Order: sequence, then C-alpha cells, then structure tokens
Amino acid sequence: MIETPGFLWTVLFFILALAPLIFIHEMGHYLVARWCGIKAEVFSIGFGKRLFGWTDARGTDWRVCLIPLGGYVRFAGDMSPVSEPNDSWLALPEAERSVTFQSKPLWQRAAVVAAGPITNLLLAVLIFAGFALAFGKSVTPPVVQDVVAGSPAAKAGLTIGDTIMRINGSDIATFDEVSAMVQDRPGMLLKIDFERSGAAKTVEIVPAVRKERDRFGNEFRYGQLGIGSSKVERVDVGLFDAPIVGVQETISTLDRMIGGLWQIITGRRSVDELGGPIKIAQVSGQVATMGWLAFLNFVALISINLGFINLLPIPMLDGGHLTFYALEAIRRKPTSPRVMEYAFRSGLALVFGLMVFTTLNDLGSLGVWSRISGFFG
Repeated sequence: MIETPGFLWTVLFFILALAPLIFIHEMGHYLVARWCGIKAEVFSIGFGKRLFGWTDARGTDWRVCLIPLGGYVRFAGDMSPVSEPNDSWLALPEAERSVTFQSKPLWQRAAVVAAGPITNLLLAVLIFAGFALAFGKSVTPPVVQDVVAGSPAAKAGLTIGDTIMRINGSDIATFDEVSAMVQDRPGMLLKIDFERSGAAKTVEIVPAVRKERDRFGNEFRYGQLGIGSSKVERVDVGLFDAPIVGVQETISTLDRMIGGLWQIITGRRSVDELGGPIKIAQVSGQVATMGWLAFLNFVALISINLGFINLLPIPMLDGGHLTFYALEAIRRKPTSPRVMEYAFRSGLALVFGLMVFTTLNDLGSLGVWSRISGFFG
C-alpha cells in the first residue's frame, strides 16, 4: 500500500478512476444506439490529438486521445453540435440517412441520450451490490445508546433508549441513516421525531460543527449531535437481495449529493466545497493509499456524480438534450435549430465557466493563491 501518493501515482489513479467511467458512460450511448440501428462513426476516450486506436468492421473509429477529461460517441449524421437535421443531412442518400441519429423516432433518440448517465448509475448499483454481497449490510437500529454530556443532543433532552423515527420528515430505519443525515448538516436546524417509552416526541437540534483534518491535510466539516450506538449489527445479504441494497445505497448517495448541492446553492454551505478535475485527481491518489476497496467505493461515488451531472437540464449535457426532447414530445414539433444553437452555446459557456471556477477552487485548496499572495506580499 502507498503511504503518500506522489504526482505520478496521483495521475495514474486519476486515470484509473475516470477513464473506465467515461468508457462505460459512452458505451451506454453506443450500445443503445446500435440496438436502435444507428451507426457510430467515432468512439473516443478523451479529447484532442488521437494517440492510438483502430477501426472495426462496422466502420467505427475506436480511439484514445490526449486529454482524458471526457469522451464522446459521434453518430452518423452528427453534422452539427446540436444533432439537428440540416441541409447536409437531407442531402444524404436514403440508405445512409436511415442509420443516422436524426432519422430515428423521438423515443429512440431519448433512449440513446439517457443511456450514458443511466449506465453510470447502474455501475454504482453493481459496486454497492458487490459490497453488500461480500460484507453484508448494517441494520443497527436507530436507538440512542450513548449521549455525550454537554452535547447538542444532551442539551435538547435526548436520553439513552430513545428511538429516532424521523429527521426533517425523512423516515429513519438504521443508525447509519441518522449519522448520514446529521453529518451532512453541520450547524443546520434539525427536527427530530423520536419515541420514548412508546410516546411520540419531537425536538429541534442544531448539530455542532466539527472540523477535522486527515493525514493529507484536507479539512472536513461535519455535523455532530453527540449520540452513539454501542452495538453495530450487520446481516448477510443474498445474491438476489444484493441489487436491491445497491439501488438503495445509490439512491441514498444521490439524495445526499443533491442535498449538498442545494445547500451550496442556498448559501448554507461554502462554494469552496465544489471541486473539479484537480480535486478529483488529488482525492483519487489519496483514496488509493487506503486500499482497493476504498478506491472502488470512490469510483462508485464518482460514477454517481458523473451520471447525476449529465442528467442536469443544461444544454450540451445529456440532460439538456432530454429536456428538449421532452419539449418536443409536448409541443409535437422539434425546437427550432436557431434556439437549439443559442441554447448549446449558453450551455457550453456555463459548463466552461463552472470548470474554470472549480479549477480555481482546486488551486486554492492546494494553497496556490496563498503562496502567490505571500510571494508578492
């Protein structure tokens, strides 16, 4: 096991984490497109200069490119960035036009676009299901078995033996769910419904904000009530139940991800918590030092993140295309090419701006700006 990841190890594990996820995402698009009879001209991992690749019997150019920060599948007929029919497409012979993306019915085009992010989510389900099959799942009941003196829970009146039923209206089944809800909401008011000796009670608590640094110097903020469970209970998970656990874990992770993003949007959490490619690369190397199981869990989280981001209704992303397809289904006619072109450009600007912002954040977390200000100061 590597104790401290150097630059080369960080780059290696970043590629090992990201490249397979990009491949799986694009493979989702490719396989559904092939099922729908659409020809793929290019399947690329990365952007920029083509490093190596091959062309298969169907005429698809499989390539690996210089910049491994994305990928794409270019289908026959993709003569414009928004994949809309144009004069060049209309000029194609019927045989060639019939295998293009634009020639297919709306539901097939939507299925091809949705397949990429859905495949990323399915990969996370598979990884979590594998963990459940190998290690079982936690079923520790949400019963308070320890209360720290002077903690927010103690001040609010929670005592040993209380069973937590709901937090902010969300049903609680295990103590792990209590921990997840609290840790994600440092300093935020929580409404906790619990039972004590069969009587229903409600209390409002603001979790304490705890800051910790790991051995790599990363600082984490999380909420803490000051309660604990002295007994951890786990049960084995069978082959047929494991996918169900995988789906539940994926949904739970998505919920926490969306909740965290909403907290940033509403100003309850700092935008400094947003990370980009540099941060992902840094964490990839750090997590790899903890072993392959931790790294595999990290890959599942990144896969969920990739699937979620691509489903956002932002033009240029898969979710943006799906939004236009939904409008097309409602209006019973496609959006005009001019509107699509402007939407695509605005989406590109938004995504590019977000990448620049997160990259600046990443450089700040590495101390680049403080060192520069110190140099000129």
